[in-house]
Formats: sequence, structure tokens, C-alpha cells
Amino acid sequence: MSAQKDCEFLVKRARELVSDDPCAAKAWLITARTLYPTDFNIQYEMYSIERNAERTASAGRLLYDMFINFPDQPVVWREISVITAALRSDSQDKQAQFLRALFETLPARVQCEMLLKATEQCFNTLEKAEMLLLLLKRFPESVVQHGVNLGETLLEAEASENVESPVNCFRKLFVCDVLPLVINNMDMRLPASLMQKYILKAAEFYIGYVTRGPSADAQIQGSQDGATLKSPGVSRGPQRFVIDGLSEKSSAVAEPWERLLDILTVVGARCEWQGDKGQRSYVDMLQRVKELCRYLLGLEGETRSRCCSQVVICAALVLFRSAYLYVSAVQPSLFQGVGAMTSGPWILVEDLSSVYSDVEVDRAALKHAHKKRKLADGREKTISSDDEEGLGKGRGRHILVSKADMPNWSETLESFRTARESWDLLHSHDGLEAEFKKICAAWKTESWLWFRIFLTDMIIYQGHYRKALSSLHQMAAVQQPQPAQQSPTGQASLEHHRALIQQASCHYALGEYRMACEKLLDVVSGLVPPNQELTKVTEDQSRIKSKTRRGNDLRLLPCTNRAVLPFCLQLMLACFKLRTFTDSRDDLSLGHVVVLLQHDWPRGEMLFLKAIEKICQQGSFQYENFFNYVTNIDMLEEFAYLRTPEGGRIQLELLPNQGMLIKHHTVTRGITKGVKEDFRLAMERQVSRCGENLLSVLHRFCINEKIIIIQSLP
Repeated sequence: MSAQKDCEFLVKRARELVSDDPCAAKAWLITARTLYPTDFNIQYEMYSIERNAERTASAGRLLYDMFINFPDQPVVWREISVITAALRSDSQDKQAQFLRALFETLPARVQCEMLLKATEQCFNTLEKAEMLLLLLKRFPESVVQHGVNLGETLLEAEASENVESPVNCFRKLFVCDVLPLVINNMDMRLPASLMQKYILKAAEFYIGYVTRGPSADAQIQGSQDGATLKSPGVSRGPQRFVIDGLSEKSSAVAEPWERLLDILTVVGARCEWQGDKGQRSYVDMLQRVKELCRYLLGLEGETRSRCCSQVVICAALVLFRSAYLYVSAVQPSLFQGVGAMTSGPWILVEDLSSVYSDVEVDRAALKHAHKKRKLADGREKTISSDDEEGLGKGRGRHILVSKADMPNWSETLESFRTARESWDLLHSHDGLEAEFKKICAAWKTESWLWFRIFLTDMIIYQGHYRKALSSLHQMAAVQQPQPAQQSPTGQASLEHHRALIQQASCHYALGEYRMACEKLLDVVSGLVPPNQELTKVTEDQSRIKSKTRRGNDLRLLPCTNRAVLPFCLQLMLACFKLRTFTDSRDDLSLGHVVVLLQHDWPRGEMLFLKAIEKICQQGSFQYENFFNYVTNIDMLEEFAYLRTPEGGRIQLELLPNQGMLIKHHTVTRGITKGVKEDFRLAMERQVSRCGENLLSVLHRFCINEKIIIIQSLP
């Protein structure tokens, strides 16, 4: 008891002298330790003085002594905990730097033992994993003993925490930190099945990270529900991204696709994949597995199983990467951190460049449409991506796009083509398809809205319009705009209309013109007619780009007011065109065609003259909405000419209730002099309207005559 009091006195005396005479204080403690070498308080006081004075070497020696001689003291472990926390942190403050330097003075053996024992003191899974990871990075030889166990612990923690999103703290540590250490350690013999499991875990994380959607604070919570589709937000302001449980800096992942390719390279080499000479790029990888597929059926046993795994994993990763690159270009608002904030969605639709061509050409092309449709809707005859060589060449369908509106059009179309090739490859063999479906089920890809957008566009490209409509109906429900998403530009509304426009295009391709018009008119009712001068610029560009094309081409249409309204008008014209120019008479449809042909005049001039020719053959024409919506001066002159003797004295009933007026005048005078005067005055008034904004007139036509337009089609 007396010895303890002596120790306390010596420590107290040293503390009193520290501030005024540090050397004297140190002398008292050296004396005390000599007298009482097993007293912990004397050792700790000496360490505290050296640490507070930031004398790294001496503080390190004293910490080492305490760790060896007093391993069960809680105070020692609290000190070690502070040091290891500094080792794990990104902080650059003076205290953290000193603690890291202090740790470096310890012998390597002690560092390793200290980290191991510190790991055992941790009860939090994440903290324990970070501590063990610190050990693995500093002492690579420990990876053999602890690497796989740490990886499995993290994956088990992820499962036990019921974390729905693969972008979580456990998976991030496993994929970005533990996995590279494990697979690059050649002293470890890992089974191929385990490495394939790990590469799929890594791929799921990186794909989830890259395709994460925007949110209010961009915080991924551990309990995030990944089973529902997320509709894109409109707000694209500055966003932070923090994975729950990690710091903002630790949550960041640089070059995720390149990191995934690096992991795949190592795994491929260790699994002895065929033809693997180091991955140069994803495209090279796809070409290699395409060549491998040629020999797949001739292989047997384990060799065939190994090749099958190689093809599925490589082709799947190329598919998801290429699909992401395509969708990030056509609908960038789905993803956080994607550039081109001002760029709205793009819509893959039927190309209507030939809508103003002679109707006989269209009728010849449509003659065997039912046969084409039967092939397009059947699984046994899929239009392969192999039918297209390069961009816009070969036997495949062309996809037209305005280069001025989409500067990266070449890369976008190339990504779409590569993704289709990968999809075709994965479905070229029952065994490959079965393995790919297992991956999709495990990753819940049915909940990925961005991937469904790609699949829908691919189905449209293949001509499977029925399947495309089914997918679009599901997406339309998801993309209902929320009040908070509305913006002054109406961008949210346009994103909602994206699916409706594609539905209309699909119905048109199937020959279901009434359904197509219903969808189009729903879209038009939500549009504001753009300034006519702005539209003219776009139209001129379009005219340059669309020379003579085949009728089955597609177009990427920007989802903007000034592009969508003209497209809707052209598609409605296409719906009425074939119905109008038949042997049977349908003045209402013919009148609608005349109204719609005003847009983009004079491109439709030849078709208008064909309409005039039909009216002359009929000898009469009735369309009481004529003076409400026809303001084109050339058309007005042509119709005025039809009433003259030179024009054939065609009987035109273009005024409301004109039929009743004719009967009235016939009874009273036997002639229609009054009607002629009414017609002349109406024409004069109409000429004064020629300066009106044509798109506003046509927009009003679509809104006011919606029921009549729909009823005009079977």
C-alpha cells in the first residue's frame, strides 16, 4: 500500500513540473520507473508527456513497451483505438498526422499484432472490416489468411442487414478494397466458381453505382427499396453522393467501368479463359467471345462449362455497359452526375421522311405488310443486329438523327448496336440464355427503368411492336409526372409523353391508325405550340438529312416542343394518307389531309395536287372546317380556281351549313348566286389570316377536332 502511494506521489510530482520544467518531470518519472518497473500509471504518464510534446520516436517506444508489458489495460486499447482511427481516416490535421507517424515508428511485427488485436476489440462489423482491411493493405502476406474470410464477412453482413441496393457500405468495401487484394495475390488458390461469384458481385455494384438515379440529397440509404422502378426527376442542381456508413470521400468511385474491366482481366487469367490475352476494351472482349461461341457446341464437360461462363459474364457486362451509354445519351435525367443537363429525352420512332411521297409507293410497300408483321412478331424470325454493318450500312434498319442536335450521335448509335449484338449473343444458345437469366434474376434487372428503356428501343428496332407496346404501357405508369417535377419549360410533361409518342409510333407501324391518333392527340393536348421561326430552322436541317430513305427506317427524335408537335402532325398525316387516296370517297379524311399538308409546305405540294386531282374526279367536295384551319395561300388559290369555269366548276361545300344554304337558294332562284358570294367573301377573309402562326392553327385543329379526327379512322 505504501508502494502505491509512493508511485502516486511521483506521478503527481512529475505532472506539477511538466509545464515549467519538462526535463525535471521526465527525470522524476525515469526514477519512478526504475523503482517501480511494473507500475502502469508511471509508464502511461511518461507516454502522455512524450505524446503531448509530439516527440514521435520516444512516444512510439513507450507505446510499444505498454503494448508488450500491459496488453490488458483498457487505457492502452483506447489509445490504440485513437491511433487506428487516424490510420483509417482521411483527415490531414496535425494530430492525425502525428498519430500516423507514431504508428510508423513501431516494429512491423508489433504493428501487425496491434492491428489484429485491435480488430478483435471491434464489435461493429463495418469498423472491424475497415481495421482488418488496414492490416491487409499494410501486410500483404496476411491476405492469404484473412482475405477471403473478410470478403465473406462483408457479404454476409450485407445479407443479414437486408440491404436491398448493391450500392452499400459493405459491398463497396468488398468490391473496391478487399477483392483487388484477394484476386491479385497469386499465393492464393481460389476456385473458379468463387471468382465468378466475386466478379458478378463486383459488376452488380459498379453497374448500380454508375446508374444510380438523382434524388433530393443523393443519399443512398441502406434500406433503399430496389424492387420498384424509379421515375426520373427534373431537378439537376448540385448533388452530393454519400453511401450510408461511409464518408463522402470514401463513397466516391473513380472510373468504375475501367475498374470492372481490370477485375475481369485478372479473373479471366486466373480462370484460364479461352483466348484471354488481357482485356483491351469491352468491344474487343465482345468480339473474342463471339468467336468463342462458334466452337461452344463442339465442347464438352468442364471445358464447355468454363467457356459458357466466360461468354455469359463477358457478354452480359458489355450489354449492360453499352445499354447504359445509350440510355444516358437518350434520357440523361435518369442518372445522377450525367452531363448534358439541358438535353431532354430522345425518342426512337418510325422515320416519316417519306410521308410526303406518292401514295402509290407507300401502297406498294404496304402490300405485304401483314407478312412482315407476322415475321416481326414471331420469336423464330428475329431481325439480327448482324444484318447491320457499321453505322447506317448493310441490311439492317437505319436510325436517323440530327447531328446538330446530338453531337455524340456516332457513339450513341454504336453503343446501341453493341448492346444489341451482346443481347443476340446471350440468346443465341439455350445454355447461354439460361445462365444470363439467372444473373438478371439475381440482380432484379426487371426493376431497372433505364434498362427497360433500352430493351423497348431494341424491340422496336427488331420490329416486335406488340411486345414494345406491352413494355411501354408499364413505363407510362411509372413516368407519371409529379407536381414537384414540373418546370417552366414543361420538361417533366415531355418526359411523361415519351412513352405515349412511342406507343403511337408502334400502333402506326402495326396499321392501327385510330389508336395511333388517340395517343398523338393526348400528347398534343399537353403541348404549347412553339414559335414558328424556331421550327423552320429545325425543318430545314431535317430536310437536308432525309433524302430518299426506305420506309422501315427509324429516327431518334428529340423530346422537345418544337420537334414533337411537327412529328405528331406528320404521323397523323401518315395515318390518313392511305385511307384518303382510295377508290372510295371520304371527304372528311381528305379534308384532314389538306389541313395537315400545310405543315412543312411545300414538301407536301405533290400530295396536295393529288388531293386536288381526286376532288376534280369526284366533281364535288365537302369539308365545313376548311375556313377554320386552312390558311396556306397556295391552297386557297387552288380551291378558288376550282370554282371557276377553267377549274371545272367543282361544287365545294366549305362553309358551315352550306348544304342547307344551297337548298334554300335553289328553291328561291334555282341558282347558288348567294352561296358564291358567301364563298368569295370567306376566301377574302381567309387570305388575311395567312400570316397567322401555322403551328398554332394546327395545334388548335388537333384540340378542337379531336373527336372527329379519331372517328374518321376505323
